[in-house]
Amino acid sequence: MTIHHLAENNSVLNTFIAELRDVTTQKDRLRFRRNIERIGEVLGYELSKTLKFSEKEVNTPLGTSKINLPEENVVICSILRAGIPLHNGLLNYFDKAENSFISAYRHHPNNDEEFEILVEYIASPSLEGKTLILADPMMATGRSFVNVLKALERLGKPEKIHLVSVIGAQEGIDYVSEHFPENSTLWIATVDKQLDERGYIVPGLGDAGDLAYGSKLQH
Repeated sequence: MTIHHLAENNSVLNTFIAELRDVTTQKDRLRFRRNIERIGEVLGYELSKTLKFSEKEVNTPLGTSKINLPEENVVICSILRAGIPLHNGLLNYFDKAENSFISAYRHHPNNDEEFEILVEYIASPSLEGKTLILADPMMATGRSFVNVLKALERLGKPEKIHLVSVIGAQEGIDYVSEHFPENSTLWIATVDKQLDERGYIVPGLGDAGDLAYGSKLQH
């Protein structure tokens, strides 16, 4: 798997990441969602540089202009619910993309720290021969991405797979790298070194879904 870690180079992206982490700024849900969306835009822009392009002609009021435009059939698949702002950021740049939505959540069957990832809902077009962008802001253990990939197998084999995430733990990145096809690519804003005993990213930013949309009843 090819990994693009954008925070390795300083840019305005650092500002968006800092505000996402900051406990004071997090109190503004609108800004929290917007920062994830903006990070999605940055990641989508960088990702777009690797797509196939072909020359097209565009008619202007004064003549004809030739320009290279992307030609791949893109499907953006976000993992509900935290993935929605990230999905919107990607869709702002890939506005002609098809869209897919899938649920994946941590289920604690014994009401302790042990959990399993359950996938219960999929709404998606065919993925056969297309470019699949899987979006989830947090890559902790990596198990959500892997379980989602398995759930999507019946919808066809993508030609390419791009994973897009805001914050990941190195352990989760290693796990995903082991289970995704070798030609997959990860686009991630920043990487933290470790997980805590509950499998949450440290220092991370907390629960992205709750911070974006409010707290929920636990399963």
